[in-house]
Amino acid sequence: MAKQAKTRDTSLFLPTTAAELSARGIGQLDFVYIIGDAYVDHPSFGPAIISRVLESHGYTVGILSQPDWHSAEAFRRLGRPRLAFLISAGNIDSMVNHYTSAKKRRSSDAYTPGGEAGKRPDRATIVYANRAREAYRGVPVILGGIEASLRRFAHYDYWDDKVRRSILSDSGADLLIYGMGERQIVEIADALAGGLPTEQITYVNGTCYMTHSLERVYEYETIESYEAVARDKNAYAAAFMAQYREQDAIRGKRLVQPHGDAFLVVNPPAAPLTTEELDAVYELPYTREPHPAYQKEIPALFEVKFSLTSCRGCFGACSFCALTFHQGRVISARSHASLLKEAALLAQQEDFKGNIHDVGGPTANFRQPACKKQLKSGVCADRQCLGFDHCKNLEVDHRDYIALLEKLSAVPGVKRVFVRSGIRYDYVMYDKSDAFLRTLIKNHVSGQLKVAPEHVSDKVLRLMGKPASALYDRFVAKYMQLNRNMGKEQYIVPYFMSSHPGSDLSAAVELAEYLKHTGQRPEQVQDFYPTPGTLSTCMYYTGLDPRTGERVYVPKSASEKAMQRALMQYFMPQYRDLARTALQKAGREDLIGFGKHALVPPRMGKQAADTPQECRRRNENLHGKHRNTQRTPREGTHKRR
Repeated sequence: MAKQAKTRDTSLFLPTTAAELSARGIGQLDFVYIIGDAYVDHPSFGPAIISRVLESHGYTVGILSQPDWHSAEAFRRLGRPRLAFLISAGNIDSMVNHYTSAKKRRSSDAYTPGGEAGKRPDRATIVYANRAREAYRGVPVILGGIEASLRRFAHYDYWDDKVRRSILSDSGADLLIYGMGERQIVEIADALAGGLPTEQITYVNGTCYMTHSLERVYEYETIESYEAVARDKNAYAAAFMAQYREQDAIRGKRLVQPHGDAFLVVNPPAAPLTTEELDAVYELPYTREPHPAYQKEIPALFEVKFSLTSCRGCFGACSFCALTFHQGRVISARSHASLLKEAALLAQQEDFKGNIHDVGGPTANFRQPACKKQLKSGVCADRQCLGFDHCKNLEVDHRDYIALLEKLSAVPGVKRVFVRSGIRYDYVMYDKSDAFLRTLIKNHVSGQLKVAPEHVSDKVLRLMGKPASALYDRFVAKYMQLNRNMGKEQYIVPYFMSSHPGSDLSAAVELAEYLKHTGQRPEQVQDFYPTPGTLSTCMYYTGLDPRTGERVYVPKSASEKAMQRALMQYFMPQYRDLARTALQKAGREDLIGFGKHALVPPRMGKQAADTPQECRRRNENLHGKHRNTQRTPREGTHKRR
């Protein structure tokens, strides 16, 4: 079968200019979709999905990608929409997109042609909403996307270091769609097309709205007001837990949060798509390419272009991840037939080299709900499926995923199928069969398997919602043993995080010891990043574990964060002084010296310990082939403190 070349035909994309509208004979669009990313017609990009879904239901949609927000003029480019403006900041929260965890401005934007920074404003959703209203007054404004979804309640904002109102209140928009929006957008579109004003579209699950009266709001629970959570951290924690518990389409309650003289009404989450519905969404006629107007590549497309989304939702319970607050904890999975059809399409692409880069989702090896009860009664309000401990009712079965990977590997034109989106190693270890791990090692790892233990201190892991460190050690040992049995030389690349709530200097030292004794030398370290919608961010702001009310130590100062990073990179000469200071503050001077357990040598000015020769000797493996890979922990090589 002949390869398909990249399309340069703009008619295959949604219209982006007046000329493209004219060529299609469209006098007035139903919707104008304003997005903070470049326009990429690929199902890994949320705006592509929503616009294609609307198109499949007979609505016309135009795309305003990264418009100049300094005036309203650019927002008039496609004319006045008949039904509404749709607004999304993009695939990532605009503040996360723009700033590092140290609040330093990033120099690039992976969702912009050529990686150019500065093509969208800070708090893009709010800015775009204001400009849209300015451009055409009286047109409904509907928010969606990850930025809006995770900021739907009053929330702590790391960049302002304060509690902000719901983004719906700050933007002045009419409606907000949260979560995966396919159901909601069609229901809203049909209501608008039928002549219903936005103030009467109050019944759609997975949406929020503001009102000045609760007279027609039924069966709701009132949570702490914006004013209360802004001044009282205990109130903030209580409100967050109510939001967290009710994030379920079956048993979730309607929540009301007062904002001054108005009320934020958050309807229960929308039901996850069925397998048939999910298949239909991913089989829409995406070009799988950026719009032809772009002269430069879109960096974000590179990794996902030849990847397959097999599932949505996650029951993994990581406290620092907002995925469950967005997609929910119930797994929806596509059928094998749908994924095989998409794989065949990939194989026809001109630049396909034979490798499917990933088959997964939020967690690759989740292809079924955690238990059957979830489908009838919803997820448990006060119990996690996975975490430091796992639920005894958790059903672990990788057989469907194994079969899927085997089928995909047999698609003509496909040479290798990789799994890169991340697996839950604890879920793997709870499987009574090692068939999946064997299959993964044999066929679907490209030299290195990336996993995310995140830390080794059990007190930190418990707060993170991650399994105990001993389970990770057993996984590493099993992985390495299976590789040896198969005659393979493959490694684990683990991700660790510094400065998460609960991580004091003693926990950071424990992690540094682990890194030394397992031969790992991370070149980059990720600080905890407080983003809206996560349990960990609630801990960071309040100093409380909202699940228990217990106080949590939170490293906030720049100096302590720097020390925790330095401990993880103790082997680098430029971090020795800071690592020594950290060890002294932690009361661990026993790790300063020349012994085999020492992390850094003593300070000796320009004498032996700090000579270039000594630095080279003690860091001789810094530039080695596998400097950031995991070797099997051996008995007695490290201690848990």
